Amino acid sequence: MSRVVLDTNVWLALWFFREPGVDALRDALARGDLIPVRSAATDVELAEVLGRPDLFNVATDRQAGLLRQWESLAVLVGDIAPAPCRCRDPDDQKFLDLALSAGARWLITRDRDLLKLRKKVRAAGLTITGPAGYPGASAQLLANSS
Repeated sequence: MSRVVLDTNVWLALWFFREPGVDALRDALARGDLIPVRSAATDVELAEVLGRPDLFNVATDRQAGLLRQWESLAVLVGDIAPAPCRCRDPDDQKFLDLALSAGARWLITRDRDLLKLRKKVRAAGLTITGPAGYPGASAQLLANSS
């Protein structure tokens, strides 16, 4: 089992939009192959995004339910240290800080600024990739195409 950080866009793809392109990742999380981690800062961003009436218009009770579901699934990491490398977008730094502080094996994102840091964090044992880059994703794609 490996720890994983999911950025807000990937979280939305998994549990809000339920996009089929992230099925392998969703399955890995459901099986417990990946242990998602979260922080107070990532929780605040998720709540803020879900609460944007101009973006999603999600009913308050559904927002609360989605957040409770996430809190029950993901491990809260309280001790977050600044990562040794900086993300160009300061709003995304919280995901990098969390991943390195939590000893995560994966940071799964669609954010280009985070993806550009792949080589810089490889020595720390962190792989930054998009949802399709998770190793289980290619096996599921092959199974679905048969």
